[in-house]
Amino acid sequence: MLAVPDMGLQGLYIGSSPERSPVPSPPGSPRTQESCGIAPLTPSQSPKPEARAPQHAPFSVVVAIDFGTTSSGYAFSFASDPEAIHMMRKWEGGDPGVAHQKTPTCLLLTPEGAFHSFGYTARDYYHDLDPEEARDWLYFEKFKMKIHSATDLTLKTQLEAVNGKKMPALEVFAHALRFFKEHALQELREQCPSLPEKDTVRWVLTVPAIWKQPAKQFMREAAYLAGLVSREDAEQLLIALEPEAASVYCRKLRLHQLLDLSSRAPGSGRLGERRSIDSSFRQAREQLRRSRHSRTFLVESGIGELWAEMQAGDRYVVADCGGGTVDLTVHQLEQPHGTLKELYKASGGPYGAVGVDLAFEQLLGRIFGEDFITTFKRQRPAAWVDLTIAFEARKRTAGPHRAGALNISLPFSFIDFYRKQRGHNVETALRRSSVNFVKWSSQGMLRMSCEAMNELFQPTVSGIIQHIEALLARPEVQGVKLLFLVGGFAESAVLQHAVQAALGARGLRVVVPHDVGLTILKGAVLFGQAPGVVRVRRSPLTYGVGVLNRFVAGRHPPEKLLVRDGRRWCTDVFERFVAAEQSVALGEEVRRSYCPARPGQRRVLINLYCCAAEDARFITDPGVRKCGALSLELEPSDGASPGRREIRAAMQFGDTEIKVTAVDVSTNRSVRAAIDFLSH
Repeated sequence: MLAVPDMGLQGLYIGSSPERSPVPSPPGSPRTQESCGIAPLTPSQSPKPEARAPQHAPFSVVVAIDFGTTSSGYAFSFASDPEAIHMMRKWEGGDPGVAHQKTPTCLLLTPEGAFHSFGYTARDYYHDLDPEEARDWLYFEKFKMKIHSATDLTLKTQLEAVNGKKMPALEVFAHALRFFKEHALQELREQCPSLPEKDTVRWVLTVPAIWKQPAKQFMREAAYLAGLVSREDAEQLLIALEPEAASVYCRKLRLHQLLDLSSRAPGSGRLGERRSIDSSFRQAREQLRRSRHSRTFLVESGIGELWAEMQAGDRYVVADCGGGTVDLTVHQLEQPHGTLKELYKASGGPYGAVGVDLAFEQLLGRIFGEDFITTFKRQRPAAWVDLTIAFEARKRTAGPHRAGALNISLPFSFIDFYRKQRGHNVETALRRSSVNFVKWSSQGMLRMSCEAMNELFQPTVSGIIQHIEALLARPEVQGVKLLFLVGGFAESAVLQHAVQAALGARGLRVVVPHDVGLTILKGAVLFGQAPGVVRVRRSPLTYGVGVLNRFVAGRHPPEKLLVRDGRRWCTDVFERFVAAEQSVALGEEVRRSYCPARPGQRRVLINLYCCAAEDARFITDPGVRKCGALSLELEPSDGASPGRREIRAAMQFGDTEIKVTAVDVSTNRSVRAAIDFLSH
């Protein structure tokens, strides 16, 4: 069956045979720019995908940046000793009693928009500004979620600072990444003065697995702008999926580095003292040591003891509970090399720790009035940040069985501003409020019952549990033995208890790494050293292009009929490259060959379409949308017949990003090829 790209072009060249005639799309069909006509040389049926081993450039060190919603950090390891992970130096500033191996995702820019500081330094400096002066400074926090929630993300998307001023999101992210780049390179120079800077660092950026292709491309564009790598050396930057990174790290852990949440106080239904998973697996480990084959597997693959006890084909879930999202992935352990296979496409949603912060803000709105809270945030932005810091400190102490109430400090600016705006004090507001579980303490603080604090967690925690339960109900996930709870929010005793209480009855063992907040960061370093560890992934969506096929009466709708030069064509046919939930191996390629429509044509653009369904027939079907464009930049043809010039494109859907390469068959030269998901 002949397939012609449906691009609405006159004079589209598709060969000299009478069976292959120039065929334009009808009026109203999806179109590309008129300078970008192509004609396919391959039939509509996809050739069998070919697996190609990924090629990676040499490097001396891997630097991973875990760019989180609430906190961020970096770590690195040298190629000479890849599993010796070096955490970043302790950050300046911070909160008493909190480990500072990460820093808050807070960026401060001057009133002119120049970079001032990041992390604790930015937060503390902004907090200390005079209220009137603070109005002019641009302070951004928890801005990563804006990329996830943006429905029409482009390179021109704007972010709003806490004072209401806006700035291009790309510049905000680039400022942050540039800070990490300079911080990391300075530390590398101090530790290894002889280390050359050029082409020696492989950078890794973490993103949620549920992020779509535009968001991943956005992070890559921000990295280019920040100077992490150049476009010419794009392979020096890897995008790591956060739950995958956690999975890669967990497979290296020893038993004493894991906590088992399944231990419960008898008859109480309450979590007892958390015990090491080591005791639970001691008997299995002794059996393992008696097995020469298993012992060899443990040594040769370099995986941890827990994984050596698992058999080939064993399945487990990683629940990455971060500041902005919950990210779920299901992996199957493959022997003999300990590689990982994804069993179901990444899932999750916006159920991160910031949901608890939003619930607290809504609570304040019920007490003091939503209009007041909105006004206070805009006119006293630094004081609002101060209030959120105070709440964060108390949020960390919340637990399912805490007995005492929690006091939350209100900034003087809040108290004074409320009195001036409302004509009475905050104590009066609390007495008049219908919220009876928050009182005014004699120390001049909000006094919240532990039950009230736990209630703030419930919408977010319930969303996480519902997502996990829905995932476990999938037929592809049957047989799961373990659930790894990772991410910064997984440090919460409230979340740990709720997950164990909901899933323990299923016989699922819920396990938490000791350094749960650093699991993704350390795993991203290991992923950068060996990107091939995740051998098979599932495509989250169906991708393809629109083409013209021969019209078949009875099979094709009459409204799709196009007659041209006596030939009958069906328009808008969705030619599929890869289907949603299809297993795709790393390096596996989908190939298509095209030739330019006109002599001297220098650029080819092909619209890409995607949908969640596996069986879409037309690009006009409900749920099918244009999601990007494949671009091929052509060099002069050197006198060869332009009508027969063949460009062969190879697309890979099994990596963390969709990739494309192309070659001019007549010259065997590479053609610059790219897929753009951000330009609409």
